[in-house]
Amino acid sequence: MTYAQNLWLYFVLVFGIIIVPGMDMFFVIANALTGGRARGLAATAGVMLGGIFHTVFAAICVDALTVLPGFVFTAILLAGAAYMAWIGWTLVRSSITVSCLAPAGTVSLQQAFMQGFVTCVLNPKAYMFTLAVYPQFMLPQYGPAWLQAIPMGLITIATQGTIYGGLALAAAKSRDFLTDHQALTIWTGRIAGALFLAVALLTMARAQF
Repeated sequence: MTYAQNLWLYFVLVFGIIIVPGMDMFFVIANALTGGRARGLAATAGVMLGGIFHTVFAAICVDALTVLPGFVFTAILLAGAAYMAWIGWTLVRSSITVSCLAPAGTVSLQQAFMQGFVTCVLNPKAYMFTLAVYPQFMLPQYGPAWLQAIPMGLITIATQGTIYGGLALAAAKSRDFLTDHQALTIWTGRIAGALFLAVALLTMARAQF
């Protein structure tokens, strides 16, 4: 596989993980719905900074991760799966509506940016992706890990900006519609929670082998 093909495959994988509903996506949409387009985009920028953090983390740790004992890697996967299961169960039991979210203006653009960064950094899905995928693409024949991290990081933040930024703009425009159709947001949250539970169970099942 050439280096260009390697990057294209990485793009396909990172697009697939970002497009799946998760903590970052929910945070961006919630900010756009309650604070408008500017706050949604500020939250997106914070998430993108978190994407840079994960890339740097991968560049520093990829060599160490490849030599971790199997039981340590399994423990990391199970911990992340348990956290996702808790999030999913919380969402399934909740009745999330637009009106129950924080009102517009209660969070500044700077706060939305920093909260977006923290949300991304604390997202277990991102660490699971890093631990499982980065060692497969940061290969010795392509050069130093820090040099490979540059295009991979650019791909990551460009994909985040496109998907989450697009959702922020769409969510802001559809705020009135969602306010008038509260049942839609309730069931969206519950379906997302069921997805979290399904992914968590799948991860736990795979970690047993």
